[in-house]
Amino acid sequence: MLVNCVAYEKGRRSCDLPMSAVRDWLDTHAGFVWVALRDPDDAELGAAKAAFQLPDEAIEEARRVSQRPIIAEYDDDILFAVLKLVEYSGNALNVGELDVFVGPRFVLSLRTNSDRNLLGVRARLEHEPELLELGPGIVFYALLENVIDRFFPVIDEMDEEFDRIEPLIFGRGKQREALERLYGLKQRVTEMRHAVAPLYDAASKLHGGRVPRVVAGMNDYFRDVYEYMYRAMRALEGLRDSIGTAMTVNLSMVTMDQTDISKRLAAWAAIFGAVTALAGIWGMNFEFMPELNEPWGYPAALALMVGTAGVLAWRFRRSGWL
Repeated sequence: MLVNCVAYEKGRRSCDLPMSAVRDWLDTHAGFVWVALRDPDDAELGAAKAAFQLPDEAIEEARRVSQRPIIAEYDDDILFAVLKLVEYSGNALNVGELDVFVGPRFVLSLRTNSDRNLLGVRARLEHEPELLELGPGIVFYALLENVIDRFFPVIDEMDEEFDRIEPLIFGRGKQREALERLYGLKQRVTEMRHAVAPLYDAASKLHGGRVPRVVAGMNDYFRDVYEYMYRAMRALEGLRDSIGTAMTVNLSMVTMDQTDISKRLAAWAAIFGAVTALAGIWGMNFEFMPELNEPWGYPAALALMVGTAGVLAWRFRRSGWL
């Protein structure tokens, strides 16, 4: 679906265009065209390919959804980027995709599997014509910055979820729930890293040394983007380490609880074992057991068994086994 198709000259909005008129406008004007498509079908991709004379392999890349973030060049004039659009909904991480083609005189963005639009990026640049006059490269910078800015609220929400799980680790009988929630959070953090880490590596191509022609002269802008990416990576690495530590502590608490239960069972087994041993002695069928014939024999046997059990219980309690 076509969201916008706008022509710009000297940093200012010139006119809205249908896709069929883009090629003619580029042939007769000196500005550039910025086209935004959402969930494009084959016909729309074909029209974009014809309008901007995109190579076949670039279009095939755009058709492949759910690939890793990349930044690549075609024919030294066209920059192609795959960016991930992440949103946190409840306990689910929704990952969409933004494919961006940047040429000397055009920007084409293809948004798939994401409900969040990028109209704010266009509005911001249109209010800063001195930036927009820099051309398609600055549009790509603004799109990339917007995508990265969306990472931080998601990371913050994950961090808050971790804070909610952490008290469960030390709650009696809550360790299983804590472990399940920690594992689910770890999976989401891993999925988030798959959206961030490859882009962090790819963004290094956009500043310092040789850079793609369409972003030449914009080192300072893309260096800022790279620093944002570094912050996102550091935050994710820290959260992942915290989750790993919490899972280890949780398993330790489970082991400690199991050890406490084993101690209690062993203590009670020892107590009943001692009483059973005494009862077994007097239950032997020997002919000469003088105390069995005494009137005090039965009360004395009970008192000895109760006393033995009491002493053992006291000692075990003092040792923390009961």
